[in-house]
Amino acid sequence: MTALDERPTGTAPKSAPAPKSAPASAGMRERTAGLLRLRESVRGGPGERATQAQRARGKLTVYERLETLFDPGTFVEIEGLRRHRAGGFGLEDRRPHTDGVVTGWGRVHGRTVFAYAHDFRIFGGSLGESHAAKIHKIMDMAESAGAPLVSLNDGAGARIQEGVTALAGYGGIFRRNVRASGVIPQISVMLGPCAGGATYSPALTDFVFMVRGISQMFITGPDVVETVTGEKVTHEELGGADLHASVSGAAAFAYDDEESCIEDVRFLLSLLPANNRELPPGEQPAPGVDDLDERLLDLVPADPNQPYDMREVIRHLVDGGELMEVHEQWAANLLCVLARVDGNTVGIVANQPRHLAGVLDIEASQKGASFIQICDAFNIPLLTLVDVPGFLPGTSQEHGGIIRHGAKLLYAYCAATVPRVQVILRKAYGGAYIVMDSRSIGCDLSYAWPTNEIAVMGAEGAVNVIHRREVAASDDPETTRRILTQEYRDTLMHPYYAAERGLVDDVIDPRRTRAVVAEALRILRTKQERLVPRKHGNPPM
Repeated sequence: MTALDERPTGTAPKSAPAPKSAPASAGMRERTAGLLRLRESVRGGPGERATQAQRARGKLTVYERLETLFDPGTFVEIEGLRRHRAGGFGLEDRRPHTDGVVTGWGRVHGRTVFAYAHDFRIFGGSLGESHAAKIHKIMDMAESAGAPLVSLNDGAGARIQEGVTALAGYGGIFRRNVRASGVIPQISVMLGPCAGGATYSPALTDFVFMVRGISQMFITGPDVVETVTGEKVTHEELGGADLHASVSGAAAFAYDDEESCIEDVRFLLSLLPANNRELPPGEQPAPGVDDLDERLLDLVPADPNQPYDMREVIRHLVDGGELMEVHEQWAANLLCVLARVDGNTVGIVANQPRHLAGVLDIEASQKGASFIQICDAFNIPLLTLVDVPGFLPGTSQEHGGIIRHGAKLLYAYCAATVPRVQVILRKAYGGAYIVMDSRSIGCDLSYAWPTNEIAVMGAEGAVNVIHRREVAASDDPETTRRILTQEYRDTLMHPYYAAERGLVDDVIDPRRTRAVVAEALRILRTKQERLVPRKHGNPPM
């Protein structure tokens, strides 16, 4: 071999012989193919028979649900090959992959969302030790990443064969629900049965969705109820979607099918921030925010006793008339709505004169308080539309705790630090006026229409209290009552009385309400409050 210094001038160096390319590993190819076959079998569930049984119940499979929830092709599954340990009573020879729950993350409208979804085809979606460990991990990841968590619930509760470890698994879920409360949005989607202690996880989350005919939630099932109380009741009557959406208030939304339900979950996520450190995502403002809306003059009657649909007023104030009403079927005398104004998410609380004249009662107070706390936790400004005659009178309300429950609504408003704007459309009487985010409890800007009447009570009631003897002694009681009523209204209830005393910032043209609200929210967007240091408050429970 010629040394480098002995090479003839101009002679190119000899290149080292190229190593022979190693043949592709047949073993690697076989194992990769085997992995792909295994993953395909995992997605198929325990077998075609179980899948057909799922479809016979009118339900999607777990992966179909996840594909509906997430943007196409974005779902990433973790621990899909996990199985329970060969323990438990009678489970030694049954160890399917996933252990009945699929966990992972993906994108919803381009933003990261974490999820876990029960697979009813495997052990009825029941929760065991490994099943719970997967859920614990994805919950921890969601909290750590600061991203929303969605649970698609379709499980039969604790796995009896695994005993106390299943119960401990639920305890770990509950603890994480509470730890993440107010930190990341938590959404529960009920797509099957949920009984016993398992119901407490949805109850601890921010929003609960249910589907008619396939979703049920109850602590004790129909058989136990009949044994203990003698009552005969079906699963739907005891804990179906409509029952929880209209009677118990445990469900915020109810739908006829899974697809429309999950689509609204996606819409809700588009209105919420990823976590409590961010503002909700904004959109391009809808055109015409400063235009006069003549239709508002016709929607609200000047007569304070004539009903109308406040929902229609809201549609004229929000972008595109598009809104998402929370607890639409429950406590219908108070509306709680998520929508956008000037491109930004806003939470709207409004009396509904079409139902019970818009009074506040026990259920309305609970509904409003919960909604306000969610909005405040996730930096969503509050708009309060007021047309309230007072609190609902009666022994059922007093005995049921209207003082305690009404205080929940008051506490939620007083504690809220987000931008708060109030608009008084018509009447605002007594303690209900104070509770509906009045200036005295901290709203940032208060506006009123020229039809507003703010007073301790209605003029007729006030005269009956103040001038009872004078009216009774009059030769013409009805005429005297009418004159005194008008005098009281002219003196203490005219539209500018509160504005003259600084309790209303301005009396506005109703046609400009959308523009006024949009400007107020724009100015308040950077609002900051300094709070007194404390571990936590002590709200009425």
